[in-house]
Formats: sequence, C-alpha cells, structure tokens
Amino acid sequence: MIKLLYGGRGEGMDAKLLELAANYHAQAKGSVVFIDKDDKHIYDLASGIRLINASDYHIEGPKMFSGFLSGISAQDHDLEKIIICSFMKIVRHPVSSLEGLFDFFEEFSQRIGADMVIGINSDEPVPEYLKKYLA
Repeated sequence: MIKLLYGGRGEGMDAKLLELAANYHAQAKGSVVFIDKDDKHIYDLASGIRLINASDYHIEGPKMFSGFLSGISAQDHDLEKIIICSFMKIVRHPVSSLEGLFDFFEEFSQRIGADMVIGINSDEPVPEYLKKYLA
C-alpha cells in the first residue's frame, strides 16, 4: 500500500508524518524506517524507528532513489513501514516527471510486503497519476 500526503509548504506535513511513524511503531511487529533529507527529526522519533538521512547517500534522482530503497529492503527482512519525509528534496525532480517511480513504489511495496507513506510538498496541482494514493 502506498499512502500519499500532498500539500504546500507550511501545512504541517512533517508533524503528520512523525505522528504516523509513532502510531505505526506502537503497532508494528516489524521494522519502521523513516527516510528524511537530514537528521533534524532524530529526537522526534521513538528509538525503535530507524531514521535514514538520505543526504548521506547523494541521491541524484528517481533511479538512484529506487536503488536506495532496494538496498534498504535487502538489509531489513522484516520491513513493515517506510515513511518518506521531504521526498521532493531527496529526489530533486518535478513531481510531474515521477510517474515511473511511483509505478516502482507500487510493485516494490507489494513485493516486499511493506507499506509506504510519502510526504510531498509541492505548489503544483496533484498530477492525475498520484490521485489514487492520496490519504
């Protein structure tokens, strides 16, 4: 399952994602991973949630991000939830060009049996291909 939080800057998306992470962690039997562009939320997350600072991995676009996720799943066999904060700052491509990446997310999520929650801050209207994922 892919769930998408989509909105403009200043709409409190980080707080919503942190709350979801805490709720998932309280109920999870497997691992919960929180991917962000930096370490600013390290003290906001429960100690059992794995924070991954994506900037440490020099991701240069959608293809690299899909490989990055595959590497995470290869290392963590009980991965249950993946929360991605500041997605647009990590991938650095216009949201209108990411349909192929979301196709990968759908296949990836089903294949490994993990749910994904993705936060997108954008002033662009929601592209048609993303509407089915909106929370």
